[in-house]
Parts: sequence; structure tokens; C-alpha cells
Amino acid sequence: MSDTGKKTGMIAARTIMPRDKGAAPLDFVIAVMALLAALALGSSMIASRAAEGWQSGLSGRVTVQVLPPETGDVQAGLDAEVRSALSVLHATPGVAQVRVLSDGEIAALVEPWIGKSGVVAGIPLPRLIDATLAPGEAMDTAALQARLEAAAPHAVVDDHRRWMSRLQGLADTVRYAAYGILLLIAGATAAVVMLSTRAGLDAHHDMVALLHQMGARAGFIARNIEWHYFSSALLASLAGTVAAALLFTGIGSLAIVGVDAVPFLPPLSLTLSELAWLAAVPAVIAGIAWTTARLSVLSVVRAIY
Repeated sequence: MSDTGKKTGMIAARTIMPRDKGAAPLDFVIAVMALLAALALGSSMIASRAAEGWQSGLSGRVTVQVLPPETGDVQAGLDAEVRSALSVLHATPGVAQVRVLSDGEIAALVEPWIGKSGVVAGIPLPRLIDATLAPGEAMDTAALQARLEAAAPHAVVDDHRRWMSRLQGLADTVRYAAYGILLLIAGATAAVVMLSTRAGLDAHHDMVALLHQMGARAGFIARNIEWHYFSSALLASLAGTVAAALLFTGIGSLAIVGVDAVPFLPPLSLTLSELAWLAAVPAVIAGIAWTTARLSVLSVVRAIY
């Protein structure tokens, strides 16, 4: 193919998929997919960070709950059992530090369930003892529970393993669901680009035939068309990713304007390093668009000619 033919062919190829005609619907769809992909990716990072925070906060700790006695002087009995439980914990090997939570700390723990004014005066709350284990030490929960029951019948040991297992399972569910959404978005992006490419080739069949008659090979036609989809997908996905980043940043800034965080949920904002990972979304989507467009053009042109 001569230089003049190549220049003419490149001009003709660009007219197959003009940027100023019919591009807006595809750009909008890709931008929405990029927004959803960035939200899913950000959610997976938030879930992973939350799981790590929960494990680091609960691992190596044991909580002893001393319930109020049902008969007699409730407050005196509760205080006596707390002292007995403290004695047992101090004598337990592997326990590095023991601390009784104050009434204010206990009220803050139950506040998400009953509200700030939900605690009724005169009703004793269980006393909580936070025991920190020495690094590398393991606790025999059953043996500790037996010793505590002998000294403080209303004491219950919680080593948090059940809660950590449930929280880890919840975080894994969110993370794997996000990965599944990302795979679906990748497949949907490929399908949309493929359909758009085939529709464009069908609509401009005469132009493709002219290029072929001028000596253009399938690879030459594909290179010119695939650039259209690569640049279109890159710009559109950048817009969707930026919108997702702004959304995460805005959620993280709600506390500044006085909006309280939702109880039990981890912070829904992303750190700067996590926001940087969102840049992978437009890169992957543009790569999918480029690959899909090339394969679609090559298969169609080679099938015709």
C-alpha cells in the first residue's frame, strides 16, 4: 500500500467511528461502568481494612463480663464478684494487663443499641473487665471460665473468637462480592464494545470495503478503529473513576459538617494510597476496550474478505 494510499486509508478509517457522532451513549455507559467498578474496588479495600482493624483490636484480648446478681444487694454483690474476677485474672499466667471499664465506657458501648438516654437510672449494667494477653501467649478459655465460676459465679469469659470469625466472614463476603461485580463489569464492557464495533462496521460497510480495495489489510483497519474505542473508553472511565473518588472523599468529609458516622460500620472513606488504586479502573477498562475492539474488527473483516 503506497504512502498516499495509507494516508487516504487512515482518513477513511477515522470516519468509520467519528468521535463527534454516536459516541455519547457508549461513553456514558462506560463512565457508569467505571463508576460502579471504582465503587466496588473501594468497597473491597474498605472491607479488607475493616477486617484487619477488627482483628488487630480484638486479638490478644479477653473480656470478662460480670453479670449483676439476681438476689441480695445487687451492687455490693457485683462489686465483690468483680474483685474476685480481678484476683483470678491477675493470677492467670499470660495475662499482662487487666482493666475494669468505667461506667462511661460501658454506656458508650451500649449507646448504639439504646441511644444516649436509653440507660435507665437505677438498673445496674454488667461490669466489663478487659484483659490484655502478653505477646505470643494463648489463653485456655475453658480453664479460665472454670476458675472464674468458682470465684465469681456470674462471670462469663469472651475471647472474641466467635465475633472475629463472624466479622471476618462478613468482610470476606463483601470483598468477594466486589470481585464478582468487577468481573461482571469487565464482561459487560467487553460486550458493549463488541456490539458497538460490529454495529459500526455494519453501518460503514462501504467504507471498510473501500479500504480493503485500496489494499488495507485487516490489521491496518483494526489499528485505526481500536484507537477510537481505546481513547473513548479511557476518557469516559476516567470521568467515572473521578466521580467515585469524589464520592468516597465526600463521605469521609461528612463528619466535618456534623453528620455522625453509622454505628457498627467502618469509615467509608478511602486513604490517599487506596484512592491511588482506583487509577487501575480506567487502565483496565481502556485495555478491555482496546482488546475487544481489535478482536471484533479482525474477526468481522477476515470473515468478509
